[in-house]
Amino acid sequence: MARILAIDYGRKRTGIAVSDPLQLIAGALTTVETKELERFVADYCAREEVSTIVIGKPMQMDGSPSETWRYIEPLAGRLRHAYPDKEVLFYDERFTSVLAHRAMLDGGMKKMARRDKATVDKIAATIILQSYMESKH
Repeated sequence: MARILAIDYGRKRTGIAVSDPLQLIAGALTTVETKELERFVADYCAREEVSTIVIGKPMQMDGSPSETWRYIEPLAGRLRHAYPDKEVLFYDERFTSVLAHRAMLDGGMKKMARRDKATVDKIAATIILQSYMESKH
C-alpha cells in the first residue's frame, strides 16, 4: 500500500504528517515554510509512494469556509494537476490546533516547547491524518 500525506496549511508554515505504508499509523513528518510546500511534496512523492493527499479544510464554527480557504482551494487544484494519479481531498480541521496543544500538555511538554508553532503545526497535521484514517474505517 502507499502512504497518505496530510497537510495542515498555514500562511507562513505548513505542518505535514504521513501514514505508514499500511495506512494504520499517522506520524508527524515535518513543518515547512509554506512557500516551499509544493517543492517539498514533489520531493517526497518522488521518494515515497503516496496514494492520497489530505488537506485540512479550515472551517468556521457555522460550517462556512474560513479566510484561509482562498489559498487552499487553488493549492488543491495545483496538486491535482501535478499528481493526477493521487487522490487529493479535504478533511475538516476544526479544533486541530486546540487538540494539538492538549496533546502537548498531556504529553508533558515543557512550556517553551509548547510555544514552538512548528511543533503545533506538525501535531495538527497528524491529528488531521489520524482523524481521516479513522473515518475511513
